Amino acid sequence: MALPEPETEIPGAPGPGEEGVSVGVVIPLPEPLCSELRAVRATLGDPVAQSIPPHITLVTGAVATDWSAAREHVRHIAAGSRPFRITLRGTASFRPVTAVVFLQVEEGFDECVDLHRALQSGPLTSTTEFDFHPHLTIAHDLSARQLDLALEKLGGYSAEFPVDRIGLFEHDADGLWALQEELILGQAGQAPS
Repeated sequence: MALPEPETEIPGAPGPGEEGVSVGVVIPLPEPLCSELRAVRATLGDPVAQSIPPHITLVTGAVATDWSAAREHVRHIAAGSRPFRITLRGTASFRPVTAVVFLQVEEGFDECVDLHRALQSGPLTSTTEFDFHPHLTIAHDLSARQLDLALEKLGGYSAEFPVDRIGLFEHDADGLWALQEELILGQAGQAPS
């Protein structure tokens, strides 16, 4: 999978147990799909292509005031969820609201929404500016020309992969993410990474 090795922290990211930490939960992509889409994103000139692996975000920016409760909540949701398939097909954009071009989630869309709703409850309850829309970002905050190129270049793109795990991250004030745990869907009693 495309996530860092467990317990590999990005410099500057807070450690587990700190209160008031932003939490992220993502679906990682398997290889070689991860490397393929990372390379495409880099050719489009996206500066985060090498530092942020391609993923589908389920939760971002939820603030955990009790890290232990948040971690247990994510473990519980993962254990009670079944693996599923995702099909990525074609591109779309959130413009003019945000400068984002993404691959559309076709198969697996409803499963992503269900996971998001379950995860963003309890200790991760938060309000968001926009409705949740499962997607895989391929270009973000680039020029209009670069965003148009991303839409065109991947317009006919199609890929599918199994989703059998999610990654739990902490996020710091500098915008860096640290993987805290990778959780297998449908596996109860997961031990900390």
